[in-house]
Amino acid sequence: MKKAFLLSSISLAVLTLASQARAAAPQEASQDAATSQQAAAPSAQADAVQAEIQQVVVTGVASGGLRKIDSAFSITTANEEQLRQAAPSSTADILKLVPGVYAEATGGQSGANIEVRGFPSGSDSPFVSVQLMGNPIYPVSTLSFFEGSSAFRLDDTIERVEVLRGGPSTIFSNGQPGATMNFILKQGTDTPEGSIRFSTGTGELRRVDVFYGGKIADGWYGTIGGFYRNTNGVRDAGFPSDKGGQITGTLTRKLDGGEVTFYARQTNDKNAFYTGVPLISSNEGRTISEFPGFDPLTGTLMSGEMRRFTVEAGPGRTLNYDLGDGRGLKSTVFGIDFMQKIGDWNVSNKFNYFDGDLNTIAMFTGNNPLSMGAYKAGALSSYRNAVAGRTATTANATYLDGTPVADDQQVVQAGLWAVEKQLQSATDEIRVSREWIKDNTVTIGGYFANYSSDDVWFLGNSHLMTAVPNARLIDVRLDNGVIVSNQGKEGPVNYAPVASYDGSNTAVFIANEWKVNDRIRVDGGIRRERQKLDATVSNLATGDTDNNPLTVYNNGTSMPTGSNTALTRTDSANSFTIGGNFKLSRDASVFARANTGHTFVAFDDLRNAGTQANVNDRNFLPTPKIKQMEVGFKTATQLYSAYINYFHTEFDGISFQQLLADGTVLYSTSGSKGNGVEVELALRPVRDLTLTLTGDWQDSEYKDNPVTAGKKVQRQPKLQYRFTPSYRIPVGDNELKLYGTYTYIGERWADQANQQYLPSYKTFDLGAVFRLGEKIEFRVNGTNLSNELGLTEGNSRLTTGGTGPINARPLFGRTWEASVMYRF
Repeated sequence: MKKAFLLSSISLAVLTLASQARAAAPQEASQDAATSQQAAAPSAQADAVQAEIQQVVVTGVASGGLRKIDSAFSITTANEEQLRQAAPSSTADILKLVPGVYAEATGGQSGANIEVRGFPSGSDSPFVSVQLMGNPIYPVSTLSFFEGSSAFRLDDTIERVEVLRGGPSTIFSNGQPGATMNFILKQGTDTPEGSIRFSTGTGELRRVDVFYGGKIADGWYGTIGGFYRNTNGVRDAGFPSDKGGQITGTLTRKLDGGEVTFYARQTNDKNAFYTGVPLISSNEGRTISEFPGFDPLTGTLMSGEMRRFTVEAGPGRTLNYDLGDGRGLKSTVFGIDFMQKIGDWNVSNKFNYFDGDLNTIAMFTGNNPLSMGAYKAGALSSYRNAVAGRTATTANATYLDGTPVADDQQVVQAGLWAVEKQLQSATDEIRVSREWIKDNTVTIGGYFANYSSDDVWFLGNSHLMTAVPNARLIDVRLDNGVIVSNQGKEGPVNYAPVASYDGSNTAVFIANEWKVNDRIRVDGGIRRERQKLDATVSNLATGDTDNNPLTVYNNGTSMPTGSNTALTRTDSANSFTIGGNFKLSRDASVFARANTGHTFVAFDDLRNAGTQANVNDRNFLPTPKIKQMEVGFKTATQLYSAYINYFHTEFDGISFQQLLADGTVLYSTSGSKGNGVEVELALRPVRDLTLTLTGDWQDSEYKDNPVTAGKKVQRQPKLQYRFTPSYRIPVGDNELKLYGTYTYIGERWADQANQQYLPSYKTFDLGAVFRLGEKIEFRVNGTNLSNELGLTEGNSRLTTGGTGPINARPLFGRTWEASVMYRF
């Protein structure tokens, strides 16, 4: 009944808005007159509405651009001011503006988990592609210890972002069936413009952003900008969590009938990565509370004592790492965006080159908290008879300075992991378009990608520490000579592959756009793509790094044997899309679309398969297939804007990998199905007041796997929404704008088996901006002002839930940021 009522209410709203839109402008001429009157209104709000009505999107469009209102697909846009008002904590956090997407951005600047409108994924962001100027920064959206948003940093060189969900994206670029984030850089114009912005805030934030752009010479335009930042972060580990910056430049040449833009970006940014913290779970996981002595909103187990840690990689081979490096980014991006009209043909070519180190030097929580006494009892049970003739009867636990650790002290085990990852890619997409008959435009194109990843992993490396913020490490020794923990290290490196991967993709596509009449537009397309992957993965064995059986913390260390396994896989797949748009009036339309898409297996699938026989087995390692359908309504007027759509998804052959605390990889394959409704609404009841509501309702569940069939797709809330009122107050030639956001995220399950329950949560954010003329701007933003204790992730290194002490990753606590900008 609840579902039926919700769908009926939404349907009624769509029909009402549609009927109003048709009644408001039955004739094109009258609508034009109304639009002219609205545009003449001396209001910043009216200007913003006109900008929205005329907003042109380029993502998912076969050639040129198309008004957002006239597009036959779901797409969300955000300009520079909207991005600042949202106050995203990272690139992934921008996606909170997008209905149908849930981004777990509590890991920091990098390493987000992003879920898309019922697409089943367990971690990272396999169904989100990040593009710059219409080309993927790295053509594979996710790998182990990499997701696309980690390769991108926000700054004042960004003009806007377009986020396409489903739709024609299965045909173009890298064929992403989920969500595509396309960042558009600012370009120089005839009017020079520049800005400098200083920011401060929680965690001793110190940041400066600069930008300048303008005309260089006749036909030549350029921009340059970037940022530098240093902060200890919301969770103060005792060392900077984020430190670094980037610089971006563009050079544009206007051509006769087109233009070419060269762009380059250099980034060197270090970012601490946050995982779970100790919490108390009760009421079957429905109630989450603070663990005694640990503030879950600001605390982190990381500390200066463990910041610089060692990895015993083999006999006589010890490596040093720094937690301050976290999940950072050191990269170079270079691209060319070319558009030219040649005779009756429109030619477009987008090229992108990426070279980056995206290492992960971070802590990953393991087993749930327990008392020091319980840990010692477990150690005695395991190693009581490890030495012949000497039975252990007592265990001694001390801090590194020799001070005894009380038996009632709560402790946790956490791995200090080091993953070195070097990525490189080159992608190119070419399109040629022509109106081959009247009102019919055909587009033919090709997409080419070559990419690689060189990996060196050291997982495990478990350390014993106190369950308090900025934890202390603990040594444990038994009276029979066994050393259980040394300098806090109580477990070996349990998974240490060295691997090199290479991939190439080649796709050809054809699309057609048909303008049937002034009201109806239809488009469709097909794509054929081939992928080839090659992997060289080290074979592993276990051994003792010091040949001392009493030092049990390094027994069973995973080490390469010196031999390798070569793996290769070639796949081909087809995709298609068909959609149409019917204009109810000049600025209102309805649309429908269906598509089929796919994702190919990735590097990690080959490694996890282990043998060429498994890699070749299409039942064991299938090519995932996705079907989507959606219908929607779009309009924008001075009184309201509405973007509403219903979607249906079907998945087959989706593979999952879960990495446990002991290094074990669980592998499974299943499908899913789901339905949902996405909304973006804005109401402007009086001048200078805007009320915005964005969100989605969905019902998605697994299928095809008896272990998970009928279970809810993990990590995705059934209901989520954001309500944002904003009010502008003119003050002479100046203005003050106040805004706030109430966010609701519904209950979810952290795992496929629906055993780790994640309760719903809500947050409150507030902000204000004061503009002094056209030159000076003061802004302040506050997030999670109510200090809501909401969980975005359970313990992904365990397969079951539980009550009592747990590890989970909560929201950041109350934060604030203030900035002053000068434009020139």
